[in-house]
Amino acid sequence: MMREMEADVVVIGGGPAGVNAAIAAGRSGARTVLVERYGFVGGMSTAALVYPWMTFHTMDGRQVIKGIAQEIIERLMERNASPGHMRCTVGFVRTVTPYHPEVYKVLALEMLREAGVKLLLHSFADAAETEGDRIAAVQITGKSGRIRIRASVFVDTTGDADIVHLSGAPYQKGRDGDKLMQPMTLKFRMKGVDLHKVKAYMLDHPDEFNDKTPIAELPQLHLTGVGGFSKHWNEANLPIKRQDVLFFTGPGDDEVLVNTTRVQGLDGTNVEDLTLAEEEGRKQVLMYADFMIRCLPGFENASLSQVGSQIGVRETRRLEGLYALTMDDVVQGARFEDCIARSGYPIDIHSPDGRGVTAAWVGGDGAYDIPYRCLVSRTIVNLLAAGRCISTTHEALATTRLTPSCMATGQAAGTAAGLAVKHGVTPREIDVSELQALLRADGAVLDTVAG
Repeated sequence: MMREMEADVVVIGGGPAGVNAAIAAGRSGARTVLVERYGFVGGMSTAALVYPWMTFHTMDGRQVIKGIAQEIIERLMERNASPGHMRCTVGFVRTVTPYHPEVYKVLALEMLREAGVKLLLHSFADAAETEGDRIAAVQITGKSGRIRIRASVFVDTTGDADIVHLSGAPYQKGRDGDKLMQPMTLKFRMKGVDLHKVKAYMLDHPDEFNDKTPIAELPQLHLTGVGGFSKHWNEANLPIKRQDVLFFTGPGDDEVLVNTTRVQGLDGTNVEDLTLAEEEGRKQVLMYADFMIRCLPGFENASLSQVGSQIGVRETRRLEGLYALTMDDVVQGARFEDCIARSGYPIDIHSPDGRGVTAAWVGGDGAYDIPYRCLVSRTIVNLLAAGRCISTTHEALATTRLTPSCMATGQAAGTAAGLAVKHGVTPREIDVSELQALLRADGAVLDTVAG
């Protein structure tokens, strides 16, 4: 017999968006349940080693993402588990925010408990029961069997828009035309790296590193990331469609997180494709780690120390919302009256079938608005999305998918869900100005219109 559970808000997916959504909903007073398939929270930030968080700032250094995300960082800093925001020495963005993933796992759990959130780990949502234009309940499967959870509002923070899909709500996937998606990447850590030697090589061979690397300032900066080693990469001629080496330093003084494997042409919502991706990704990790140890200055005594529990997924399904954010919105620094978050991260499309990355920079004042309409389902009135699966085009997803943006849209979705419960309305019917006032009161940065 299926167990029954009642809630006001159910958040499905315990990644950065889901954690922040559940905290926000719980703090509103709504009875909130967070469902997560792993035995820990953090999603891509922990299971897939997506590190560091980038970025909370515009290219000129103005912080445009705060709120619960900033609270998390400050509480990590209190535990010596993050140095806070630091200058990015890759140069693609202004800042990165290193953190210790194991401490983040524990802190996130503590903040969820403080907010009164009921957490169900080791639980996978595999069905959505609909009644007309609304979800009545979701069904989850776990070690104790099946549970039906009824609620007023559901927030899809699965990254893959699983609840959107299961409810029958429309969604998009991939780029226009061929529907190919950005590649998956299996990330890994190496320890025993001599970062002083890496930095010295960069200063002596600046032409071998990205043209945005702040070489002139590098002697005074803490090395947070490296993009380049082009000579070594080209000479190695590995069968991985990348144009260079990319890694970030930390959290230990001799550790780096490598973001360079690339698995293309597979669908992260297809279990057979995911199986192939995990196999290919792990082969690439061993190949790449061997190359770094043999060829890169500073890696002579390094060793492979950790591989992600799962491959990192950049793109799968996206909600069809009341509005889809576009590339033009991003590059023009668009502003919307229903803004619920801002971001300064540029367009960053890892080629679905080639070697390179397509980049486009944010115009206007250096940040763009994410409108509330991107979180609201077009057809299911009590369904919100946050994080990687909000309503965007393929191109715009290449910026909204980044962790700080996911945290910000998560807070907005959780706050909206709590507001809908409070007033007994659907998320589509809430007063957006009231939502914005609550978000501002909780530290979010919203610059909606000029004036």
